Amino acid sequence: MTSTVETPESTPPPAPAPTAGARTAWGGLLLRIHFYAGILVAPFLVVAALTGLAYTVSPQLDRIVHGEQLTVDKVGVDARPLAQQIAAARAAHPGGTLASVTPGAGDATTRVVFDVADLGDRQHTVYVDPYTADVRGTLTTWFGSTPVTTWLDDLHRNLHLGAVGRYYSEFAASWLWVIVLGGIVLWWRRQRSGAGRLRRLFGPDLAARRGVRRTRGWHASTGLWLAVGLLFLSATGLTWSRHAGESFDAGLDALNARTPEVSTALPGVAAPADGAGHHGGHSGQATAIDPAATDRVLAIARGAGLDGPVEITPAADVHSAWTVTQVDNTWPVRKDRVAVDPAAGTVTARSDFASWPLLAQLSGLGIQAHMGVLFGPINQILLAALALGLLCVIVWGYRMWWQRRPTRADRRALVGTAPERGAWRLVPGWGLVLGVPVVVAVAWALPVFGVTLLAFLALDLAAGAWRKRQARAMAG
Repeated sequence: MTSTVETPESTPPPAPAPTAGARTAWGGLLLRIHFYAGILVAPFLVVAALTGLAYTVSPQLDRIVHGEQLTVDKVGVDARPLAQQIAAARAAHPGGTLASVTPGAGDATTRVVFDVADLGDRQHTVYVDPYTADVRGTLTTWFGSTPVTTWLDDLHRNLHLGAVGRYYSEFAASWLWVIVLGGIVLWWRRQRSGAGRLRRLFGPDLAARRGVRRTRGWHASTGLWLAVGLLFLSATGLTWSRHAGESFDAGLDALNARTPEVSTALPGVAAPADGAGHHGGHSGQATAIDPAATDRVLAIARGAGLDGPVEITPAADVHSAWTVTQVDNTWPVRKDRVAVDPAAGTVTARSDFASWPLLAQLSGLGIQAHMGVLFGPINQILLAALALGLLCVIVWGYRMWWQRRPTRADRRALVGTAPERGAWRLVPGWGLVLGVPVVVAVAWALPVFGVTLLAFLALDLAAGAWRKRQARAMAG
């Protein structure tokens, strides 16, 4: 939300030294920060909103583009054994190491995933009809995502520019919460007295004449309705950003709030000295995987209470157990995990979602909601509404900037002037003593925010010096 100072459209706003009259020192300072942040960050927010809007329809696009691989033509009664389905997938994809199997159910195909050395973080997924064991096709996937979803995800995260492109999304997320909170405070201050305050807060003044006042009403009230959702997107987006994400991970480590790992060590079996059996990779598999063990592992996991869609991960080597993970990310989520010894027919370890640390639970749920998965189509609709609403708020913000332009023949300008400088000089000393350390701490936790804040300050100082030089030149 980019708030501005209301002035008559036909005359430029006054530019005296800041006073503590209608606008206090705090309000003037916040207004200037909100104005410049909105003007400079809004283009990046537009890109994030448009790419996020495109991502919200990825499940439907998957069905259209990859429906042949993802779904079966006819839903059968009984599924073929997983061993038979894996054998069919192996016949279609002789190379690579079996990484995981997600059994199909309903009209969904079984996904047999293979690690391939030259694919980096990508994998090959073979899609098998669970009722006929016919191979439906093979796709290059990224953490289970199809090429369409992967392309849209990369577009939203980094504009297909790799590590450099990730700065755009982190920049937008780092400033979004600042703009939203600043806009809320400014709008609340403007409507803090008089009758019908709540109505004015949450709805535009339709009786206002056309101009900056009406535009501001739409801009601010819409932003207020969107505030919770935008703050949520900012917070969850920062959790997996490049630099702020590191700070978030360090906080989880300090609080011991990471998602618990499930131990794959087999009881009574000594792990190899070189650690080749460490859970998380299959390049060290010492023996060929017996596909028949997959059916036994699934049956044991079902008996242990893991219902719904699951992902089965083979043992890394003979010293390790298999793992079965629930992968139902819709609410109520099912994310329990067990380690299974198929030879002994036992569950050797488990990690239930209900026992995870609260922050780990919230982080997992937040990511799924940010991706539009947690509440199914309703989640997609809410995200789309947030993206469209944010675009409207930005357009109204720029429109206010244009509406406030000087229109007198001798003082015409393309846009309005910024709120006056120097409000920080009127901030009480205690405010600076408390505020500066807080800003420094936030800048340390959100490095992209800190660096760009310094850049904004440098730009503002340079602009102020240039205007003073112009004023001296005109006076001389």
